[in-house]
Amino acid sequence: MSMFLLWVLMLLPFLPLSSSSHSEAIEALLSRLDTKRAAPSVQESAAKAVLQRLLPTHLDSFQFEIVSKDVCGGKSCFWISNYNVSSKNGLEIMIKGTTAVEIASGLHWYIKYWCGAHVSWDKTGGIQIASIPKPGSLPLVKDEGVLIQRPVPWNYYQNVVTSSYSYVWWDWERWEKEIDWMALQGVNLPLAFNGQEAIWQKVLMDFNISKKDLNGFFGGPAFLAWARMGNLHGWGGPLSQNWLDQQLVLQKQILSRMLELGMTPVLPSFSGNVPEALKKIFPSANITRLGEWNTVDNNTRWCCTYLLDASDPLFIQIGKAFIKQQIKEYGDVTDIYNCDTFNENSPPTNDPAYISSLGAAIYKAMSQGDKDSVWLMQGWLFYSDSGFWKPPQMKALLHSVPFGKMVVLDLFADAKPIWRTSSQFYGTPYIWCMLHNFGGNIEMYGILDAVSSGPVDARISKNSTMVGVGMCMEGIEQNAVVYELMSEMAFRSEKVQLVEWLKTYSYRRYGKAVHHVEAAWEILYRTIYHCTDGIAVCFWDKSIGHIIVTIFLFPFWKIVLQNIIVIFYGMIHISMVLLSCLDYANSPFS
Repeated sequence: MSMFLLWVLMLLPFLPLSSSSHSEAIEALLSRLDTKRAAPSVQESAAKAVLQRLLPTHLDSFQFEIVSKDVCGGKSCFWISNYNVSSKNGLEIMIKGTTAVEIASGLHWYIKYWCGAHVSWDKTGGIQIASIPKPGSLPLVKDEGVLIQRPVPWNYYQNVVTSSYSYVWWDWERWEKEIDWMALQGVNLPLAFNGQEAIWQKVLMDFNISKKDLNGFFGGPAFLAWARMGNLHGWGGPLSQNWLDQQLVLQKQILSRMLELGMTPVLPSFSGNVPEALKKIFPSANITRLGEWNTVDNNTRWCCTYLLDASDPLFIQIGKAFIKQQIKEYGDVTDIYNCDTFNENSPPTNDPAYISSLGAAIYKAMSQGDKDSVWLMQGWLFYSDSGFWKPPQMKALLHSVPFGKMVVLDLFADAKPIWRTSSQFYGTPYIWCMLHNFGGNIEMYGILDAVSSGPVDARISKNSTMVGVGMCMEGIEQNAVVYELMSEMAFRSEKVQLVEWLKTYSYRRYGKAVHHVEAAWEILYRTIYHCTDGIAVCFWDKSIGHIIVTIFLFPFWKIVLQNIIVIFYGMIHISMVLLSCLDYANSPFS
């Protein structure tokens, strides 16, 4: 009997919690994060400012109000209703929401589905609001209005490399537009990675690392994502002090606006990536040099970075100092921190006990800096290095922290969902994410079926631990239709009927319903937006009369053939565009 009890005690940490325990842990976290939000009046003003930037002519047509979750059945929601029809002060539509993000989402929902407007990135169509009636003539909603709840608490946004592929040269003006876009799309859990090099400079100098040492450690602006992950160092650098200071100022502006809108920013944490000089200053520290990672000529000036083992006491000291310095700079703005120690870098051994100890040490460094910290981890490693991360290794990492203190991004769930093959990440809360874009490439493709149904399937599955949806593209400003649909899944509890949805999408995007346009979108839906592999090259094949999706492997001749086909497809695409231009003169749009 004593041996049996011993086995039970050993297995307890690895047994999934009941659904009620899961809900209680997440609710406790959400309640704690709610206390960090800006006051209702601040959020209402922030939502009004979004409206002013989006639709200044209608500033007096909308009334916004922050309400408690009790009004929404205990969940986050927005509620669109008619203002008092006898109002003489110009107010027409009332939008209530649990945060300013919900209010902005409600505004977006209203101008889309009642006014036929279309909001996108500037590079993918921009803001098209000509269809919105003039003030005083806005369409009414039926009866008591429309209340739409979030089926899951979070809508996550960004990938750790998006900062390099898309954001690197942005100023505040461009960031302000992006944060407005986030709010309108319902994003409430955005990654906030700007300015961290300035924080690291202050922290590492306290450990006797000089500015000269950091010149060879930080990557250049366009390569910071990979320098932060420990894939390379120094490439494209050094960073000027002016750049470091400017990025810190920009980060504070970004965080301030996110908080005003009721968002919960995700800040970086320490993953173990350290400058070479630390090994000399702390010779007894357990610091190892990593292998080469796609770096120029295996040159050690750029490659083979240094990793401080999480089991070393110095790891906890540095990790704690980094979290504390962020809190000192930004205030107590979040409890959620990203860390990807093993992103395309495998642990030195597959021993589950060792992996568990590493995970526990990583979290200890976070929690000593912020006692309420939650570890947000990209789940890419479980797909990209699936040969290493077998069930024992996955369980060891996922269960190395207290339940509710880790959330995993199922990063490639639109094509390769891990939740299905890992028993819901073995009981760990996760966010269903659409990766979609690799390398910031501008390609027309997507998996609309997966986007419209995948989050619903995951949420209603047995013993689901799903707590959010997310967009984790590596680069933005492409395939607007994919991102509009994915954003809506943050507020949809049922699967989307895509043929009908695409008709409304084309109406909003082009300003009127045209049968040929709707038919064209249905063709796109059945072809290039049905790329089930998730990483595709699409080209036109006249022999079978439709778009073929092909993946090419690595042999050189296949790469050459792929490039020839891409060029061929590009020429055909240009020809089709020219033909479309010729047709335009006789179209209903002219």
